[in-house]
This record gives sequence, C-alpha cells and structure tokens, in this order.
Amino acid sequence: MMDGKISNLCQIASLRRYELSDGPERGLRVLDCDNGKLRFLLNESCALDVMQLFDGGMNISFVSKNGFTMRETDFATRFEGGMLYTVGLDSAGAREGFPLHGTLHNIPARVTTAVCDENGILVEAEIEDTELFGKHLRLKRRVCSAVNSETLEIEDTLENLGTRDEQYCLLYHVNVGYPMLDEGAELLDDAEEVIPRTPWAAEGIAGRCKMQAPVPDEEERCYFLRLKTPRVTLRNEKLGRAFTLEWPKETLPYFVEWKSMAAGDYALGLEPATTELDGRFSYRTLKAGEKIRFNLVMRIKNDKE
Repeated sequence: MMDGKISNLCQIASLRRYELSDGPERGLRVLDCDNGKLRFLLNESCALDVMQLFDGGMNISFVSKNGFTMRETDFATRFEGGMLYTVGLDSAGAREGFPLHGTLHNIPARVTTAVCDENGILVEAEIEDTELFGKHLRLKRRVCSAVNSETLEIEDTLENLGTRDEQYCLLYHVNVGYPMLDEGAELLDDAEEVIPRTPWAAEGIAGRCKMQAPVPDEEERCYFLRLKTPRVTLRNEKLGRAFTLEWPKETLPYFVEWKSMAAGDYALGLEPATTELDGRFSYRTLKAGEKIRFNLVMRIKNDKE
C-alpha cells in the first residue's frame, strides 16, 4: 500500500459511518469522509445531502442557527443550510400549496455503496419519492472524491419507475459560509443578465458580487442570473482560497444567487436549477421508464499550498 509507506489507509483517507446521539441531531445517520485534503459529511437521513465541507480543516459551508435535526417542523425552524441542500422534486421556492423548497431533502437515503480505498472515496445511495396511486421516482446519487483531491463530485440519476409520465423540478442549494464567506470575498461569474428578485435586491445590484461584513437584521437579496458558462467562483483573497461550483447547462439551465449578509444568518447560496422561480416556475416532464442525469463539481483551490 503506497509502496509500503503506510500500514493503514486511514493515515491518508477514511470513511466512517455513525449515528448522532445528542439533542436535535439524535438519530441522524452520517457518513464522515476524509480524502486527506477535503473532509465532507454526508447526511444519510436526508437524501445524502452534504452537511459540511472542510478544506484542510477549514469550514467552507454555511450551517444555520437551527443546526441539523430530525425534527419535522416548518422550513424556517428546520432549514440547516449545509453545503448542499437538494430542493425538489415536487416544488422549488415558495409556491402556494407546496412546502417551501419541496420535500426531497427530508427523504432518508438507502446507501448501496460506501467505499474508501487507494482510489478514493465513493458513496452511492438511492432516494425513493413515491405515493400511493401516484408517482414512483428514484434518485440515484453518487458522491466521489479521489485521495488528496481538491474536488468533490456529485452525480444524480433521476428515474421514472412508474407507468405514467411525471413532472419534476430540481434545485441544488449550495451554501457557503464563514470563514470562506467573509467581507471582501468576491463572486466571479460571466452573467449576461441579472434580474433582481425584489426592489431591495435591485438597490444592491451594483455590489452583488462583493461580500460585505454582517449587518444586523439585513434583508436577504436574491438574483436570477443568465450565465454564459455554468460555473461560479467565490474568491477569498485573505484566505488565498477559491471555491468553484460547476454544473451542466443542458440539464440545469437556470441559476439563483442567494445573498444573505445578515448577522447570524451570514450565507451565500449558489443554486443551479431546472426551473426559474416565483411566477416563472415550471416543471419538466420525465416519461415512464426514462432517466436523466445531473451533476455538480465542487472544487477548492488553495494558493498557499
């Protein structure tokens, strides 16, 4: 192994599965993955979403004051943020008659593969979204990262196992937090068009790419971006780090920037999606027996290494 330099793989990479046992987190099942550079926690109890991501021990992700929980409460008291919160398949955004950001995230995953070897870490799982006399959708999720890699890849395959065509939507709510998100950090993109969601967002459009210091009770700002290239980067010069998110424009043609500079709720959401939001929301159709693939690539460059 590694030409005899190590006696146990855990010296360079590891994957551990455990169940949390205290407070609101009690009962959550976690896969704790460390490739020697990146450490990422996968939430088996919640669609195998990414709870947190660390680069060399430094936190990249936003975690809300709610923390992680098994509680079934309304969105505002349950939303944890996390590095990845998958939105869908029934709804995205705020829509009358639907729970905010849909129900997919709350479905437990069935892990089918959990491997850590000299090639790296591979976790695969299935998330079933079904109803009596109704839909039968399955999301197969594959999460992988090579040993000592700066890249985390997530590939989803959505299948319609039912006998009729079904509507669906997907939005990948990727959330960056302190210290990766900080005053002076800059969002880099090649947006051809920027549509502010609210008049308040319009007031701040000139500074949407520059991150400010936290402000008490600051209202969130959202922007709908039309990008030339399906890639955005948050650059933090003070840390010498850049977080980049990439995705396929063919299957995820829309993008939302969620900017919350509020003290205590300090977050930047980077959100590729199958649909626009609010009044321009629309479903896509997956035919019976059909499948479609989506993927995200998260990458952290560290100039100081």
